[in-house]
Amino acid sequence: MEHAQALTNTDLHPVPSQNGGPVIKVENLHKVYEMGDTKVHALRGISLEICQGEFVAIMGASGSGKSTFMNLLGCLDSPSDGTYLLDNTNVALLSRIELARIRNQHVGFVFQGFNLLSRTSALENVELPLIYAAMRAKERHKRSRSALERVGLGERTDHIPSQLSGGQQQRVAIARALVNRPSILLADEPTGNLDSRTSVEIMSIFQELNEKENLTIVLVTHEPDIADYAKRVIHFRDGHIMRDYAVQKRRSAAEVLAGMPPAED
Repeated sequence: MEHAQALTNTDLHPVPSQNGGPVIKVENLHKVYEMGDTKVHALRGISLEICQGEFVAIMGASGSGKSTFMNLLGCLDSPSDGTYLLDNTNVALLSRIELARIRNQHVGFVFQGFNLLSRTSALENVELPLIYAAMRAKERHKRSRSALERVGLGERTDHIPSQLSGGQQQRVAIARALVNRPSILLADEPTGNLDSRTSVEIMSIFQELNEKENLTIVLVTHEPDIADYAKRVIHFRDGHIMRDYAVQKRRSAAEVLAGMPPAED
């Protein structure tokens, strides 16, 4: 195929991470959606590895397959063909209960729309994954408060979403994603609804989590400047990987924030 031929050896084999072995490995991954008599090929033979401690940005136009790929990584959907190994476990062999456990305990999700319960406090929103995990209330409260403190919202635990700015709501969503101490954080357009400064603040949190805690992060974005905060960028087009490269001049969110005007009260 033309798209596959566009790949070079450098594109297919970026410099491997020095942080650890692959936590994500996909081989010849396909995803086909059947819409009546029509078959839509969302992914066409994707193969790649993501190592422990990497910070990867997935880019591509609408319909390129990047969101489909993210859903497969998060075990929210299953491939039509191919293999997905998560921490050396073949996801296709897992039961529904085991997949639910992975989503709850090993993968953290951050979405563009925050997905917070509107009448529930920040603390209670963060506690939700722990409730599903049947954690006792005392430990649940303690861990959720700690997660909110990590994202700078230790004094906002009792606020409901309508009392928080968009950036603060996204911080709550990040705290909720982190509260079960996942090995992988998946973020789908997490800055899509935020202003420029708030977007950089969110990327600062991601960079700190990646660099200080070695958290593996996979971020979907259509914004090149946001992708520049990652360590590696993968471009999708029409279900193929077109480019896969290490970011040579990585942006530091802390430095960008230092050069921006102070936030307005």
